[in-house]
Amino acid sequence: MDERIKFFVGLDAHKDTIAVAACEAGREPARFAGTLGPDVRALLKVLGKAGDPAAVSVVYEAGPTGYGLYRELSRRGYHCEIIAPTLIPRRAGERIKTDRRDCLRLAELSRSGELKPIWVPDEAHEAMRNLWRAREDAVGMRLKARQQLKAFLLRHGRRYPGKTSWTKSHERWISDQRFDHQGDRIALGEYQLAQQSAEQRVQRLTTALTEAAAGWRLEPVVAALRALRGIDTVSAIGLVAEIGDFRRFGTARQFMGYLGLVPSEHSSGNSIRRGSITKTGNAHARRLLTEAAWNYRFPARLSQALRERSNALPEAVCRHAWKAQLRLCGRFARLSSRGVQTNKVCVAVARELAGFVWAIAQQASLPTTPPH
Repeated sequence: MDERIKFFVGLDAHKDTIAVAACEAGREPARFAGTLGPDVRALLKVLGKAGDPAAVSVVYEAGPTGYGLYRELSRRGYHCEIIAPTLIPRRAGERIKTDRRDCLRLAELSRSGELKPIWVPDEAHEAMRNLWRAREDAVGMRLKARQQLKAFLLRHGRRYPGKTSWTKSHERWISDQRFDHQGDRIALGEYQLAQQSAEQRVQRLTTALTEAAAGWRLEPVVAALRALRGIDTVSAIGLVAEIGDFRRFGTARQFMGYLGLVPSEHSSGNSIRRGSITKTGNAHARRLLTEAAWNYRFPARLSQALRERSNALPEAVCRHAWKAQLRLCGRFARLSSRGVQTNKVCVAVARELAGFVWAIAQQASLPTTPPH
């Protein structure tokens, strides 16, 4: 901790209120300063009583209010940190949780150095992440619209005879369906319009995301990750938007742990117990890697699309991507042959894929980013 810091302030920030507590360097307990409204000016007035902003450290939990408070305090010269709620130490005997207690606890933990701040993206990076998540939400809405349309047809005993849904043949089959009652005809038309609207929304956001990535400062990392099997433009942008600067992870194991792809463990003495994966960290990136891992169930090969994506990439990146494909395809086959459940195989392969993603991102030309 910076020796210049003399005051430690804990905030419990919500949409309508901000509870404030502070303590000085030393061993005195934190003092509750009061509950303010959401206006940052009122908070700045309270913080101003502590003196020089460089001598004040402010911490608060990550939440739905975003990074606006962090950026405003940082612009004013305060040392501000956002804390992941899941990484805040909790006392086993505590059964009462209030805003007042939370901010007091945050101030004291900040003074003792027991809090681990999260990485805060800059505004341009956050805008890219917001665009990516908007597309992700649109894909979810498209899935829901498709499910509703298929459920409507199934209630009438209409089953598509083909193997693959949502192809041109499938859509023609849906359009050829005829019903005797007007209500059913109107319902089918509305379901079709909803599905088409959702599909168009996904296409618009996909185009916007691809265009926004052109010239992005992390575009070289996106291009390098596309050399991996199962990771194309959209998923590569999603990974980079969610993770940010890969250099903040010193090792591939740290990166796997951040994604929550490592097994949970409860060991004591000679007893070692490992369970399911921890599922901590970024769920969006974990889902992308798990979906990409499914592509390694087939034998390793360089498809035409992979060769085209790799043409402009450095030879070292291409070699690493091919090494990843050989290892992961083999691992998927070995685990499957042993009778391991398919979902567990995908998670195991995704964990190793995360290591290759980290290694390739390190090789890509990453620009210098300001510390947060």
